[in-house]
Amino acid sequence: MTILVIGASGATGRLLVKQLLDRKQNVKVIVRSPDKLPEIVKSHDNLSIIKASVLDLSKEEMIRHVNGCDAIASCLGHNPHFKGIFGPPRRLVTDATQRLCNAVKANKPAAPVKFVLMNTAGNRNRNLNERISFAERIVVGLVRLLLPPQIDNEQAADYLRIKIGQTDELLEWAAVRPDTLIDEDKVSEYTVYASPIKSAIFNPGKTSRINVGHFMADLITDDECWNKWKGQMPVIYNKESS
Repeated sequence: MTILVIGASGATGRLLVKQLLDRKQNVKVIVRSPDKLPEIVKSHDNLSIIKASVLDLSKEEMIRHVNGCDAIASCLGHNPHFKGIFGPPRRLVTDATQRLCNAVKANKPAAPVKFVLMNTAGNRNRNLNERISFAERIVVGLVRLLLPPQIDNEQAADYLRIKIGQTDELLEWAAVRPDTLIDEDKVSEYTVYASPIKSAIFNPGKTSRINVGHFMADLITDDECWNKWKGQMPVIYNKESS
């Protein structure tokens, strides 16, 4: 397979890229700063690096980079500092998702392309009856108003859920929802659910970034895993916190 990864230089993205390369997949990455990639990744024979900001690419460039890809994975996120949270681009994840999907459609691939989006357990899947308490609803509403990354994550997932939907002939998708992200050196046991089993606000679970990368790689390379979760927003927890 050939997989395009955006957000590949981030804390989770680089782990996903390593997982895919370890599985002998061909990986293309779009990164502004290739130097941020680990040397073991950067020097891999199966890696192609496109030095660019994904939102700065022209429509024609995006179509060319997406052409021939069997899957696309987005690990884009807002940097956890003042400028990253409140500065532009406020619709980083949403705009990148829309542009990538439009590029796929422009290429009219013979088989549906998989799109795997890293999202957040703090975002509900509105295709399901995911109930939250009144207090949590209030807090999430405030977060949505005060912190632009929340609404960006919601709108990116909604684009896949509503605009692409369940029956698109050119695109299939899954939005992976980790809870509180932590760093671990190795893949550990984890559990995956259709909906959160914990409150992301008042009783959050933990999810290691390397487990997120492992699960996203499974979605891309394992047809059984993909057929189970495509068109859904699976929530992933480290086993000890589920």
